[in-house]
Amino acid sequence: MAVSVGPAEGEDEAISDINVVPLTDVMLVLLIVFLITTQVIKQAVPIKLPNVRYEPTTTKPENVSLTVRNGPGATCEVYWGLTKVTQKDLLDRAVKKLEDQNKAVGGVANINEENMPEAHIRGDINTQYKCIGAAIITMQEAGFQRVGFISEPPPLTGYRAQ
Repeated sequence: MAVSVGPAEGEDEAISDINVVPLTDVMLVLLIVFLITTQVIKQAVPIKLPNVRYEPTTTKPENVSLTVRNGPGATCEVYWGLTKVTQKDLLDRAVKKLEDQNKAVGGVANINEENMPEAHIRGDINTQYKCIGAAIITMQEAGFQRVGFISEPPPLTGYRAQ
């Protein structure tokens, strides 16, 4: 009696192997479906945001008030107070402002949250982001730690402070 260890006569060895091509096709389709549904689920999560209208900032005399708006021909206009300045002038003025503040408080060791000047940026609603972004970066390069935005809050209709 002969015992055969290999495939029978006429039988191909590849028939007994699993065909992985359809399996990979199904896995790729499932992966794509999973990626699409994950984005839909992420956007549809219901949350309740805090009921904070805005936090008013106290304007200190050492704060810098900047106004940024679009200029002619897709340029940017930046105003330090009421004076129009270029990016280089803005950097020079900001550095000088911080140096003067350091001298006024007696050196860098005496700078704290209360006497560190802030930059407050007022941007027109139609101002390009590149203009406001350039002003932010310039003030940060000068050394300003706090750069904030001045906005106009919505009207208080139907809102009562407690």
